[in-house]
Amino acid sequence: MSDATSNEGRTGDGTRAVRAGLPEPVKHEPTLPGPVFAAHFHLPGEVTGPYSYGRDDNPTWTLLERAIGELEAPGREDVETLVFASGMAAISAALFSQLRAGDAVVLPSDGYQVLPMVRAQLEAYGVEVRTAPTGGDAQLEVLDGAKLLWIETPSNPGLDVCDIRRLVEAAHARGALVAVDNTLATPLGQRPLELGADFSVASGTKQLTGHGDVLLGYVAGRDAEAMAAVRRWRKIVGAISGPMEAWLAHRSIATLQLRVDRQNATALTVAEALRQRPEVADLRYPGLPDDPSHKIASQQMRRYGCVVSFTLPTRARAERFLEALRLVEDATSFGGVRSTAERRRRWGGDAVPEGFIRLSVGAEDPEDLVADLLRALDASAE
Repeated sequence: MSDATSNEGRTGDGTRAVRAGLPEPVKHEPTLPGPVFAAHFHLPGEVTGPYSYGRDDNPTWTLLERAIGELEAPGREDVETLVFASGMAAISAALFSQLRAGDAVVLPSDGYQVLPMVRAQLEAYGVEVRTAPTGGDAQLEVLDGAKLLWIETPSNPGLDVCDIRRLVEAAHARGALVAVDNTLATPLGQRPLELGADFSVASGTKQLTGHGDVLLGYVAGRDAEAMAAVRRWRKIVGAISGPMEAWLAHRSIATLQLRVDRQNATALTVAEALRQRPEVADLRYPGLPDDPSHKIASQQMRRYGCVVSFTLPTRARAERFLEALRLVEDATSFGGVRSTAERRRRWGGDAVPEGFIRLSVGAEDPEDLVADLLRALDASAE
């Protein structure tokens, strides 16, 4: 690896994020080359070299994949990263490339709301699917005989945390692979590969890119054979990122540390303000010292994320609260520079109360955001 792309001398997250994936400097060339729009490349004679057809590889993907790899596994030369068209494309690739009829997989019962659809498809293909909650490392109880353990920590939307190291050690002792959904934490919050996981999978749509204008996913892995299967799956289904999306994602990563630190600090401020309100129940944020997940989160996370969850007494109260907000958009997804919130039960896929709110804290001034939330709580009271 060239000096321009190695992690030598890059010890800080901010420095790493700003420099991640940049090519060797060339006089009069941009430091981050623009997107390469190409369905095919000049390829006379034998098929050699890195680029042959646009479904297989693209120079813009290469730089982004290198950047994400530097964040997920700094200094590691044995980690491969592959980008996808969306987070679900990446999740599907990691699961369906590794599992066959007759295999067993363990999924979180409280994970992302599309996972029940994934479960149904896996079962249709003859894969046994077992589920258990994230909290308390409950997945250990159904691990025997599984081919793959899927961890989502912190879980979305409930924000429970499990012990990645403990689960990885138990899974590997039983011959199972481990994939960790790292979407909510981002590589600046935790590095699953350093904790022993085989795959780190994430939706780059969320805080990694942070502006709500890109759909993207990625899989980073340590095992060359397993990653070859993921790459083959991407080729077969064509779940590829467009070059413009890949370029926008790479550009956005440069501000990742700035955004994450601001949003995480504000999320803690928001959580501390919300827990003073009597109508707010089941408040969760791993950064709160009294949160049930704080102890284990502090052992494996360097930052706690930008998402706060809580429950208001009724569906009507929750909807009035969301309508009264002025600085927070009523929208799905999370991790953007503009704060968003939604009543998660409206989608039907999460086992949460009708008044459950998932709040994604943005980059607004914390005093303004707290004032808006408290004012909306007052305005929504009956």
